[in-house]
Amino acid sequence: MRIIGGERKGRKLAEWHGLPIRPLRDRVRTALFDILRELIPDAEVLDLFAGTGAVGLEALSRGAARATMVERSHRVTRLIHDNVRRLDYEDRVRVLTGDALHHIRELGRHGERFDVVFVGAPYDTPLARNSMHALAMETPLEPQAVVIAEVHTKEPLDDRYGPLQRELQRAYGETRLDFFRFVPERKPD
Repeated sequence: MRIIGGERKGRKLAEWHGLPIRPLRDRVRTALFDILRELIPDAEVLDLFAGTGAVGLEALSRGAARATMVERSHRVTRLIHDNVRRLDYEDRVRVLTGDALHHIRELGRHGERFDVVFVGAPYDTPLARNSMHALAMETPLEPQAVVIAEVHTKEPLDDRYGPLQRELQRAYGETRLDFFRFVPERKPD
């Protein structure tokens, strides 16, 4: 697996075989970043269920300011740290180990705000939907932020999660990307 665009294009990532992860295929990652092209420069990126870290690292290679990556497994976070070192992004990456829903709440409580959030939860679990609910409630998001949920094509997601409204849906084989926009309600003056 390699970085497919930007300043680190072509750089190899560490081998991940044998780890409990499902990296986003290159074809889907290419399509994702083609859609996000205008939003990535200088963005604060949150990569939930980060796996290899390829999505967050790809965002950095394409000009994102910083990436926060959340992964439950200590073994997998070691892989992420290895990939961060390989690409020389130590000063622009924060890796959080533990439950994604817990970290969404904590990030929101601490006033953290992200421009782009990628939710790559394991298929056939409620984690993608639960993450969307948590992001809508805790709102660690900048106004007009984009949240992308990667799910199996047969997995249903709602059109709206509070202030998160689906704007776009694209399928690539068995993978579907659902793009949501964060539009907070205006408070009366």
